[in-house]
Amino acid sequence: MDLAAAELRRFELDRARYFVEGETKPAEVGRPYLLEAPGATTGILLIHGLMAAPLEVRELAEGLHAAGYTVYAPRLDGHGTSAADLAGRCRAEWRAAVERGYSVLSRHCSRIIVVGFSTGAGLALDQAVRHPERYAAVVSISAPLVFANPFSNVIGVACLANRLLKLAGLERFSRDFATNHPDNPDINYRRCPLKSLHQVGILMRGVYFKLGGLNMPALIVQGDGDPKVAPLSGPALYRRIASRTKRFALIECRQHGIVRGAAAPATLKVVLDFLPEIDANF
Repeated sequence: MDLAAAELRRFELDRARYFVEGETKPAEVGRPYLLEAPGATTGILLIHGLMAAPLEVRELAEGLHAAGYTVYAPRLDGHGTSAADLAGRCRAEWRAAVERGYSVLSRHCSRIIVVGFSTGAGLALDQAVRHPERYAAVVSISAPLVFANPFSNVIGVACLANRLLKLAGLERFSRDFATNHPDNPDINYRRCPLKSLHQVGILMRGVYFKLGGLNMPALIVQGDGDPKVAPLSGPALYRRIASRTKRFALIECRQHGIVRGAAAPATLKVVLDFLPEIDANF
């Protein structure tokens, strides 16, 4: 079975089912993709962020591919379709999408490094602690351990209130979405499901407590002026990791999205500078 083709078909069916005029982006935004480097034995599983799509990490993917790595960027369920679709998804479905991505890439490469941006970084760390035997290293870029907006860190209260209002027949007073102010309006949704933020919070808390047992090489990257992720997030993740081979890097940027645009070359450089350390130490 061609697993990459199956993932592409999965996206096409989801996009058709959940299409919302004016919200659903062009198909090329949400398509998962494989960039195969001839003769490469090392692959990069590259995971996008919340309310985004595989196109978000395309610049980073192409830079890694040009350096000789095979790269696969999976699509997380609920992404590349509509915010209404995302609102019905949970972290288990995102994790399953990453698992399928691993299955695609493992058919092309004998050694895999898992890399993620934002929520994708949380999922990359989740993979590393769940399946340390699979990966040679993990790279976390702008993982949202703590959100910069205090409301986002207690979003579970709002989700509980919504459920209670609906049970009481007061659905008109509930609020399922918050306005998103995206770095990449051509990719990101403009509506953020509150449930999705809650799922991210649960994911990150679970990952953080397991990082004390993570011994594989790890790189933690964060923007120095990230308006969405609290400054303490990157250093806290870095300190928690047990591995002797771990690095922390700050990227000069006032936006969350450091994998596209002006900050992308600096992010690519710190990742490429780190990867040779894996061979040097292991």
